[in-house]
Amino acid sequence: MKKYNLIYLIIAALLGATSCSDDFLTNLPETVVSAEDFYKTESDFAQAIIGVYQPVRSLYNTGLAGYGAWAMGEMRSDNTTFSYNISNRGYADREYVDLFIDDSNGGSTSNKYNNNYYIIGRANQILSQIDDADISEASKNNYKGQALFLRAFAHFDLVQYFGDVPLMTEPATSYEETLKNRTPRAEVLEQVVADAAEAAELLPSRDAQAPGYVANGAAYTLLGNAYLVLEDWASAEAALRNVSGYSLLSDYAAIFDPNNKNNAEMIFEVQFTDDPTAGAASNWAYNFLPILTNPGVIPGFPSGSTNNYAGWNTPTPDLIAEYEEGDLRLDASIGFYTGEGYVNRPYVKKYVHGAQIAPNTNNDWPVYRYSEVLLMLAEALNEQGETGDALTYLNMVHAHPRTGLSELSISSQSELREAIQRERQIELAFENKRWTDLVRWGIAVEVMNAQGAKIKANPQAYYYPEGVSPINEAYNVTSDRLLFPIPERELRLNPDMEQNPGY
Repeated sequence: MKKYNLIYLIIAALLGATSCSDDFLTNLPETVVSAEDFYKTESDFAQAIIGVYQPVRSLYNTGLAGYGAWAMGEMRSDNTTFSYNISNRGYADREYVDLFIDDSNGGSTSNKYNNNYYIIGRANQILSQIDDADISEASKNNYKGQALFLRAFAHFDLVQYFGDVPLMTEPATSYEETLKNRTPRAEVLEQVVADAAEAAELLPSRDAQAPGYVANGAAYTLLGNAYLVLEDWASAEAALRNVSGYSLLSDYAAIFDPNNKNNAEMIFEVQFTDDPTAGAASNWAYNFLPILTNPGVIPGFPSGSTNNYAGWNTPTPDLIAEYEEGDLRLDASIGFYTGEGYVNRPYVKKYVHGAQIAPNTNNDWPVYRYSEVLLMLAEALNEQGETGDALTYLNMVHAHPRTGLSELSISSQSELREAIQRERQIELAFENKRWTDLVRWGIAVEVMNAQGAKIKANPQAYYYPEGVSPINEAYNVTSDRLLFPIPERELRLNPDMEQNPGY
């Protein structure tokens, strides 16, 4: 009894203490800093901007068999598919994206949608505070420019995959303010252009920016990319001509080597580290391997447990056939494994650089590279009828010594358009460009229905086991499937939000 009496006395004392302080339940924990007390010093903004970059990592990598952006950017396209895993059917919703039978409950779409709005929300917090901050003008411009770039980048990613999306330019201060309905695509793109243009004016050059943070070249690249989507070719050209301080590397494979991070060709790459204390390692190199009882059979990876969650983003026969004979980029991009029942099973080699501790790798994800700027310039010039200059920029990539290929000689605008499209497919393979390219070129339905027919006719050529085929509903691609569904969670939270047609 004495023990229980003591407990009651303690509770009574605590209750008495609370009655003496009206704000006991309103005080923030000592580990939490309110917004009113933050965003004051340069150190505060330095921490805050890192916080904006953090969900960018989640956008591209969410762990083993995760929901990286590659599912929607590559596997949705003719570049890659999946290795049908007959012994592990627990990851089928990743397959649905490739099969065009995905719905509003898919993890890939939720990952993209949610993380982009995390980026936007955190960027808006900085932008709402920084103009009044008592910090140096140079720092203020730098942090503001980065926040504007990242907000523009996230809105641009959303509008390409979902169409009309809520445009958020102010921090939400109430639950009601978060329930914003979809903004027309044109208005979202207008804001993307405005944010990217302002960021380009504020950000320092590559040489003056700390490694890993975006410089003005990234903002001009994003601006040019947005203008390409808008088919404003002259404005795209003007923006892209402002990208300076970058150059092509002589060795294609070296671009993606973790020992060569933030190299002269990288304009924007998502930063990861395999430091075991950081919790910021990348994993997709394991996800993209064939399904193996021991991934250690691939050079550089430690021997150990199975990767039964793998087999994603497998290069298709269609992509492999697009490489010209002698193109050195093939060996740098795609590996072939024989063993464990596989015969020359292709896998993405571009990110295979081993690991110290399985399954954590040190790869960064390339978002914008200088070679893409040259190819975007070629496209913008060709669409303006300047085929001669366009061919020059195309050959700067195609016939660079690192490819082992000769210069192209093309005078027809339509033939040059096809050559630029083919070059983007090869040069930027496995970098999440192919699906959005197919959509903006207006050929996605045609290309994917043609590939779907080939898969159904010969499933084993596309990595299905004997006796297994795609369901009849798969690969029936219509214009409704050019956009992805708004996640179900968003529709439940905001009943006034409309779903995309076809879902």
